Formats: sequence, C-alpha cells, structure tokens
Amino acid sequence: MKRYCLEVWGDYACFTRSEMKVERVSYDVITPSAARAIFEAILWKPAIRWHVRRIEVLRPIRWLTIKRNEVATIATDRASADAPRGIFIEDDHVQRSALLLRDVAYRLHADLAFFSDKDRAANPAKYWQIFERRADKGQCVNQPYLGCREFPAYFRRVPDGATEPPPIDASPDLGFMLFDMDFADRADPKPMFFRALMHKGVIEVPACDSVEVRR
Repeated sequence: MKRYCLEVWGDYACFTRSEMKVERVSYDVITPSAARAIFEAILWKPAIRWHVRRIEVLRPIRWLTIKRNEVATIATDRASADAPRGIFIEDDHVQRSALLLRDVAYRLHADLAFFSDKDRAANPAKYWQIFERRADKGQCVNQPYLGCREFPAYFRRVPDGATEPPPIDASPDLGFMLFDMDFADRADPKPMFFRALMHKGVIEVPACDSVEVRR
C-alpha cells in the first residue's frame, strides 16, 4: 500500500444526504465515497483499490440554496403503451430546492492497495507511476466531480513532505455520514455509515472492517 494526497477544490458541491428523499441537502463536508470516486477518476484498474483514510477541510463550510430543474422519471430503453421510450423533458420536469456547499477545498489522503492476483504480470510500482504521472499532469479518465456531475472538481497532487497550509480550526460533530456502499450482495448493495468527528478541520476515516463502520 502507498498513501497519496490530493488537494481538490471547486465552486459548488453537493454530497447528498441519503435520508433526504425529495430535496437535495448536502452533508457538511465531502464523504469518503465521494473522495474515493475522485481518486478513481484519475486511476482505476481491477487490480487496485482506493481506501480513503483522512479528510482535511481547507475552507470554512459555507452554504447556498438554489432551485434546479430535474426530470421526475428514469430514462429507459424499454417502450410500452403506457411508457414510451425516452423522456420528454418539457412534460416531465420538476423544480426542486437544493442546499449546496460553495467555495469548497479539501485535502484527501488515500491508500492505493494492489492485488497481485488480479494482475500477476505487474507490481505495485507500475500503478504508483501511472497515478503520479496522471495526477501531476492533471490527467484523468473522466472528470472528477464534487457529489454531482455538474460540479466539477479541480485537483493537484500534494507531494510527500510538502509544507501545506493548515486546515480550518473547527471541531464540530457532524453526526453519522455515509461511508460507502457495501457491494457484497451486488443485487442489493447496502449503505455503510460512520460517525464523522472533525478535530481542527481533520476527519479520520476508519477502515471498512472497523467496528466504527455501521451497516
């Protein structure tokens, strides 16, 4: 395993709380699953896994309320008499409020784990070099985003031993936060949660098999 650090930032973010059914309300900070997705947007292969270990909040938590047009149904390629193929946005859109974060920035620390049984001809250094090269050049497989695809995330790799500004001086209890999804049963994945305790702008993320992670 090798640990990497990314600084990510963006104008807006929405890490939607799973208990909200209609209106979108963001968690106070980025979730571990959203952080993992940013690393995977730069590099993902069957032989590696990303494990987020720490989240540092670099800017004060600020909120913004907006209204957005969304479609009320899911697009499908199955057509029937009652449900024609495709969606007509003009007939099927709804306006919903969203409580977003604005002007966000984080430092994300994650371990890159290599599984040799998935790529017997390779070694961990191969993937370390690929990730470092891509991250240093700002390259990615797909555009990373901050919770919703319309909120792009900009990133840079923080080199080992680099001197960086400290996170914010805040220590709130953020309550239970989505950790990730448990795909042990791929037909019915289950959400996992953990108690997000921030200490001087830092959230330590437990391991997936820790007793702190609740299913």
